[in-house]
Amino acid sequence: MSPHPGPVVIGHLVGEEVEWSLDEVCRLFAVERQWVIELIEQGVFEARPAAEPRFRGAALRRVRIAARLRRDLGINAAGTALAIELMERIEELERELSRVRI
Repeated sequence: MSPHPGPVVIGHLVGEEVEWSLDEVCRLFAVERQWVIELIEQGVFEARPAAEPRFRGAALRRVRIAARLRRDLGINAAGTALAIELMERIEELERELSRVRI
């Protein structure tokens, strides 16, 4: 008998061309609609304007980060906007630094 190969993880790669509805995003990250709308209003991410907001890959990454900040640290929408902006700036500076070192 062969050993059990371990858990199987199934996922989807999310590209910029895939769009998600507000309800799908809320279900995916277990968050409330109003909270996501507050994040849009705070400029945390952009949603494609439509009758119902639509989200693409970059916005999903930010929603994931925002949901963790809220869950783990209790940060509100305005604080989340600032934290994500600073985190992305740090990533940008680290990329620039790594290019200079090479």
